[in-house]
Amino acid sequence: MSEVKVTVLKDGPYKVEGPISMKDHEENQIEVPSGKAVALCRCGASTNKPFCDGTHSKIGFEGAKAAVEAHRKG
Repeated sequence: MSEVKVTVLKDGPYKVEGPISMKDHEENQIEVPSGKAVALCRCGASTNKPFCDGTHSKIGFEGAKAAVEAHRKG
């Protein structure tokens, strides 16, 4: 069986590859395309949650690492 791989994209979504199964807060199955990578929203502004719809690039989302570094310098 393949491993699941999660990549945090710079100022973007979580890219998830491998055999995954997703459920919502009520344990309902969320359809995931078989054999394809999915992008999960990290900015919180997607209109297609939990999936990324590209809104992060329109709102100027900065990933946590950049925000933490800016806070430390402040």
